[in-house]
Amino acid sequence: MGMEPELTIQQVAQTTGLSVHTLRYYERCELIAPIHRASNGHRRYSAQDIRWIQFLTKLRMTGMPIRQIQQYATLLRQQPDAVHERRTLLETHRKTVVEQLQELQQNLDVIDWKIQHYKEIEQTLSKTVTQS
Repeated sequence: MGMEPELTIQQVAQTTGLSVHTLRYYERCELIAPIHRASNGHRRYSAQDIRWIQFLTKLRMTGMPIRQIQQYATLLRQQPDAVHERRTLLETHRKTVVEQLQELQQNLDVIDWKIQHYKEIEQTLSKTVTQS
């Protein structure tokens, strides 16, 4: 594999914040392409593998279902020219994430309103106690 440094599964787990178990699972369900193995049979991850895992983690953290990521990964590996299909998958996911962000913002607005409401009640109670 050239002069590029390769990392063990433990090093990749530490670098990415994923567990060794999760990395093995992602490989088993083909979210990660088969990882190169050293002569002793141990996995050796390339910088490209790590970049893919980091991207995959972003997709997972934004709620993309594993089935969609599998579809994306399959397109990437089996149909490298299927750029339109991959872009469409990402655009669809982006739309979902934007909708979730808007919903979260609306929920946060309600929480902020409630906090402000309680502050006003506390100020009223404080004035009442000082006036007594």
